[in-house]
Amino acid sequence: MNVKYVVFDLDGTLLDTLDDLYLSVNKILADHGYPSRSKSEVRSYLGNGVRALVNLALPESARSRTDELLPEFKAYYDLHKEDNTAPYDGIKAAVAGIKAAGIKCAIVSNKFDAAVQELKNVTFSGLIDFACGEREGVKPKPAPDGVFLAMREIGANPAETVYVGDSEVDLATAQNSGLKCVAVSWGFRDRGELVGRGAKNIVDTPAEMKDVVLSGNVK
Repeated sequence: MNVKYVVFDLDGTLLDTLDDLYLSVNKILADHGYPSRSKSEVRSYLGNGVRALVNLALPESARSRTDELLPEFKAYYDLHKEDNTAPYDGIKAAVAGIKAAGIKCAIVSNKFDAAVQELKNVTFSGLIDFACGEREGVKPKPAPDGVFLAMREIGANPAETVYVGDSEVDLATAQNSGLKCVAVSWGFRDRGELVGRGAKNIVDTPAEMKDVVLSGNVK
C-alpha cells in the first residue's frame, strides 16, 4: 500500500509513560489506605484510559469509589506526567523520518486530552499534525471515533492510512476503523500477547516501524 497517513497511539507506542502512571496510581492508593500495585499490574491495566486504570487498581471492594478518586489521580498525574516519561529510544528519529517522507502524522489516545496535547507539544513539536485524547463527544478507543476525527483533520483516507499501536485495544481500534495495523512490541504488551490477539504486523524497534511504514509492506 502507498502510506500517506499514520495514526499513532501515544502511551506504550511513542512515549514510555509507565513509571509516572505507576507512581501516580500508588500515590492515590496510599493516600486512601489501599494496598499498592506492582509495576507489572499497572502495566496490564493500561490501554483503556485513566478511569479504567483507577478502577482496576482499586481493590474490588472499593471500586465504587472510582469516580470519586479519579479527579485526584488526574490532578496528581498532571503535575508529575513528565517526571520520568520519555520517548522510546529511537522513536523521535523514526517519526521524523516518516514525517520527512511527506506522510502526515496524528496521535489518538485514551489519555485525557490536556495531557495528550502537552506531551505532544513538549516531545513531538513539529512532527504531529493533529492529536486527540479523551474528550467530550468522542468515544474512547477501541471505538473508532477518535481515529475518524484525526483522519478528517489531516485529510486521510483508509486506503492510505496505517494505525500504529502497542495493545489489544489498538488492534481492535484499527479493525473498527477499517485500517491496517502495525503493532509494536516495546510497549505495554509483549510480542506473545500481540500474536495471541491476532496481530499481523509486529515490529521490535522504531527503525523497523519506520521502514515498514515507508515500504507500505503492511498486511
